[in-house]
Amino acid sequence: MSALDRLLRRMRRAPVTLRDDGSLHRIGGSTDPARADSEVVAQIASEGYDLAQPVLLVHLLRLPDELALTEAAQLVAQEGYTLVATGDEGSGFTVRASRTQLLTGLSAAQERSRMAGLAQRLGGDVDGWEALAPASAA
Repeated sequence: MSALDRLLRRMRRAPVTLRDDGSLHRIGGSTDPARADSEVVAQIASEGYDLAQPVLLVHLLRLPDELALTEAAQLVAQEGYTLVATGDEGSGFTVRASRTQLLTGLSAAQERSRMAGLAQRLGGDVDGWEALAPASAA
């Protein structure tokens, strides 16, 4: 098998999908809207995480009611996100929107902006984001 064949075989591997099932570890994130996402990602890399490995990017949202929650779930599903919500109609919902992706300063900033726009449009707010990775990679 040639080197090219080995490279092509590695590239054809099934994409990794990480799940927010409690087995992943937080490698970084931000709840400060004034802090640059690129700074957070640089810190994650400086602490030894290989940014060539995918992470589970989790956005932390607050939504006011079930209607907003339903609409958010439909919209973010189109982008490959999974939504997990806790709370109730009376107090609003705390939402974790997550998907597996490669993490860069730009991707974190784009996704944070997208989630902030979504939350604002639905009458909610964003509490921040975090990156999760398997213990072996963290």
